[in-house]
Amino acid sequence: MTKVLKDLQPIEIFKYFEEISSIPRGSGNEKALSDYIVNFAKQLKLCVKQDEAYNVYIKKPATPGYENAPTVILQGHLDMVCEKTKETCHDFEKEGLKLLIQDDYIRAQGTTLGADNGVAIAYQMAILADNTLKHPELEILMTTDEERGMTGASHIHSEYLKGKMLINLDTDVEGEFLVSCAGGTKASIDLKLDYEVNNSLQTTYRIIVSGLLGGHSGADIHLERGNAHIIMGRVLSHLKKQIDFNLCELTGGTKDNVITRECECVIALNDTQIPLLENLVKDIQEILQKEYSKQDPDVSIIAYEAKETYQMFSAALTQKIIDLLLIIPNGIISFDQSMKGLVETSLNLGIVGKHGDNFRFGTAIRSSVPSKKQALVDKLEAISRRFKGELKTRGDYPAWQYCEQSDLRDLAIRIYKEMYGKDPDIKSIHAGLECGFIAQKLIDIDMIAIGPHVKDIHSPQERVSISSMARVYEYLIRLLENIVTY
Repeated sequence: MTKVLKDLQPIEIFKYFEEISSIPRGSGNEKALSDYIVNFAKQLKLCVKQDEAYNVYIKKPATPGYENAPTVILQGHLDMVCEKTKETCHDFEKEGLKLLIQDDYIRAQGTTLGADNGVAIAYQMAILADNTLKHPELEILMTTDEERGMTGASHIHSEYLKGKMLINLDTDVEGEFLVSCAGGTKASIDLKLDYEVNNSLQTTYRIIVSGLLGGHSGADIHLERGNAHIIMGRVLSHLKKQIDFNLCELTGGTKDNVITRECECVIALNDTQIPLLENLVKDIQEILQKEYSKQDPDVSIIAYEAKETYQMFSAALTQKIIDLLLIIPNGIISFDQSMKGLVETSLNLGIVGKHGDNFRFGTAIRSSVPSKKQALVDKLEAISRRFKGELKTRGDYPAWQYCEQSDLRDLAIRIYKEMYGKDPDIKSIHAGLECGFIAQKLIDIDMIAIGPHVKDIHSPQERVSISSMARVYEYLIRLLENIVTY
């Protein structure tokens, strides 16, 4: 394997980042990496456990002089979101990532990078392997399936851990210390598939919404980037006002927690309406390009003859799908009134398409207020009922509540100021972190979350800053050195 990162410093963290990038580790497919980490710990002669969810627990003894310091847990997750550009041929189940360096950034060729949360795993491995470091007793916690609903964190064995301080390494802005996060759940609306035959609709046309930036439905939701599904709903509604057509296919997105970049559909219509269709598509594209000129300047809507023969959805189902795309809540629902600029509640329509005998709308709901999260679920239930659909929920995870008193946070702020001459930003985040589950499992745990600059996570443009990754590792080592008698 070509060592793309071999010349980067500190060499250990980039070596391990490249090693784990060669192992497929999409959510639900972490066993190979989990086994690799277990063998890595055994080679270092460290105490290691692997549970039924493939979470990994590793203990490293305190260095001399730190025997009485509190045990510290370093935590990150093994899995990554697997997204690729439409033109990229990549099998996430079998192939490792193709890394490349562009200026100060590492990225992957045509796919997500997995810096979320490969950075944490690389940091943890480097610390475990380096016996020159000074630190308290360390407990390394690597969890699984974080991106699909934090299944690993929900299965943590608290008896394997004794630490009372935890540093989560799953953030994406250097200099920001996260101290609380939103909770969330996944919800889907299923409509029964219904087909019909209509020989008067003889031509099929494919319509594609693309060119959007997408992103993380928690970390990037405040940027108000376009959601390809919502845009497709507007396109179809615009067409339906003047053209009689039936949907044959509509599909977009693979993850409910990703702001969808592309959506496409196939419609059946009378060939006499094709010139009008093409003009209407141009009209709506001009409208949307103006609306999204700041956050998604490359938004594109194209239409061309599909030529293939498709089974048509019924007229009733076609109208239901269009209406639901127009009605379903999406994006920011409300802001936190006590913390300026923080999104409190949101919904992301991440997946649409056929699912067995149903047509599914898959969403990710987030809120720092449990009652508002439930209120949004209730709203979807009401919408589903009106459309004679079925609502299903799964993967509920709790919020991480802010703690007024935190010795770890106070120390982390002091060390940061000593190193960089300024205070870090203390923030809450709308995205979900495993800290919510951990707080339930490990009572009275003192936590902060830190990380380097990672851009456009959950999208093929994902990239991590090389210099930031090195600086945050240096900071983490200094922080551990100073946990002596705290």
